[in-house]
Amino acid sequence: MDKLKIAIQKSGRLSEKSLELLRECGIKISKGSQTLKTNSSNFPIEVLFLRDDDIPQYVEQNVADIGILGENEVWEKNRKVETIRKLGFGNCRLSLAIPKDENYTGISYFNNKKVATSYPKILSEFCAENNLYVEIEEISGSVEIAPSIGLAHGIFDIVSTGSTLLMNGLKEVETVTKSEAILIKSENLSHEKQKILEKLLFRIQAVIYSRENKYILLNAPNTAISAIIEVLPGMKSPTVLPLAKEGWSSIHSVIKEDEFWDIIDRLKNLGAESILVVPIEKMIL
Repeated sequence: MDKLKIAIQKSGRLSEKSLELLRECGIKISKGSQTLKTNSSNFPIEVLFLRDDDIPQYVEQNVADIGILGENEVWEKNRKVETIRKLGFGNCRLSLAIPKDENYTGISYFNNKKVATSYPKILSEFCAENNLYVEIEEISGSVEIAPSIGLAHGIFDIVSTGSTLLMNGLKEVETVTKSEAILIKSENLSHEKQKILEKLLFRIQAVIYSRENKYILLNAPNTAISAIIEVLPGMKSPTVLPLAKEGWSSIHSVIKEDEFWDIIDRLKNLGAESILVVPIEKMIL
């Protein structure tokens, strides 16, 4: 039977999150510290552990069928691959940063300056869109040190929390774009591998939906049910079950994670009591 070859980052910020996603999809994978490829024992998939900036090339050349990596690497490498979906983790931004003691006056600050980066394509496109002349110093790794050793006036790099910039005496001044982990695929998948991919996507969708939503249970007086249902639409509509206490019901529904606190406040104001919110392990629509 054909196996779907998936490339993921061998180390770094997306590696463990990618493996965690596969595990949550019920796919068993073992990975030793020196492992460069491995097979799943319960799903037709082979995992290749690669440098993230090599993944677009390997997928384009059909060495790997699909890959998990940051959007920024797909933009930078500009390979012929197809983006399937965003994965909801590995969020970061690509930003310009300068020494913290410098007076920043806007993007014109960078005109006729030298900027160090590992993403020259993305930076050059940004400069062209903003009519900036910037001398780009392309380096790989340890970009943050460039200003302190006199290699550049500023840097353009990935920023997650900003702590690395602060440790190196830099401050973030412009966010150029935002990025997150995505799933890409080859443009030349066989029919058999496409069917395996569809099964994998079904599992990934269930995991992502479960992460984005919470299951909520609450007790409320029957007189408040209509108003509460307006707040809790649920997947189709909330489940309402009568309680032993006359005039009261238990209401069950699903709410989005990013709406959680706002909805809880509204429910309490409508008379909801004993509100219980629990995580969802899997969610099939």
